[in-house]
Amino acid sequence: MNWIDGHSWIKVYPPQEFNFDECLLFLGRSDQEILHQIKGGCLYKLIRINGEFILFKIDYIHDFMNVEFLNVIPSEGAREKVAEYIWEWFELDVNLERFYEWADDDPILAEITQKYYGLRMIGIHDLFEALVWAILGQQINLTFAYTLKKRFVEQFGESQAVDGVRYWLFPACKDIASLDVEDLRKLQITGRKAEYIIGIARAMNTGELNKESLLEQDVQQVRKALLQYKGIGAWTADYVMMKCLHFTTSFPIADVGLHNALKVLLGYDRKPTLKEMEQFSVKWEGWQGYAAFYLWRSLYDEHIQTIVPITNRRN
Repeated sequence: MNWIDGHSWIKVYPPQEFNFDECLLFLGRSDQEILHQIKGGCLYKLIRINGEFILFKIDYIHDFMNVEFLNVIPSEGAREKVAEYIWEWFELDVNLERFYEWADDDPILAEITQKYYGLRMIGIHDLFEALVWAILGQQINLTFAYTLKKRFVEQFGESQAVDGVRYWLFPACKDIASLDVEDLRKLQITGRKAEYIIGIARAMNTGELNKESLLEQDVQQVRKALLQYKGIGAWTADYVMMKCLHFTTSFPIADVGLHNALKVLLGYDRKPTLKEMEQFSVKWEGWQGYAAFYLWRSLYDEHIQTIVPITNRRN
């Protein structure tokens, strides 16, 4: 981790393969997002370190992320924790140069990796947040998932107002563990999802499920451990392993977005079959997570040209 401490600010120096604007585009994909704000090309985020609320603003200047503290001047240890948080949030320890060299030989990935050069996997630091977000998004569209998350955070999360603007933290598992299903159903969360979320909150509150112990295991052990919990199927496990636990080999093979992206990029008149998706996964061994993330990114473009011409395309 490469950073400089300035007491009321810190500077974080990402690797050369970093595009802050591309990362902001991902972070700004919904106007319902409540856990960070983007204003004037700057990113605002509230986190809690050792019980203290710390609000910071990230501005990218030349080759570094200028991080300004807006509500307090954190202790030296807390400032280091903020730097670590940002480093993990943007997965700055991943060697994207190696990924790009590898992707250059792939007819599907070569173009989009060049087009979105410097895009990092934007992670979710908190395991409980990652699991709840994945569960909320099951079998509904992204817009409604963001609506549910906003309601959930505003109802059960903590917040702090700075200069007339309110910033939010995701609810803690200990606060959700004590709830009843009806408490979540009032937010239009289905009874089944409410049961899943409360069950996971209770498992995390007791320490039975925690990020630290999962990170000590290999990918197969982690997947098996997550699948033991109600509400965590294959897609949810793979998503959380990608976004929170930083396994670059995780690939949510049944993800609708991935199927749609590949359909467009390949010029198919149908979505890829699961067998074809398995073949892609094997082909992208070692970098499946980043392949998936860049494919998701391609969905934001209004017009995507196919990279493999199909002469009998219907649409």
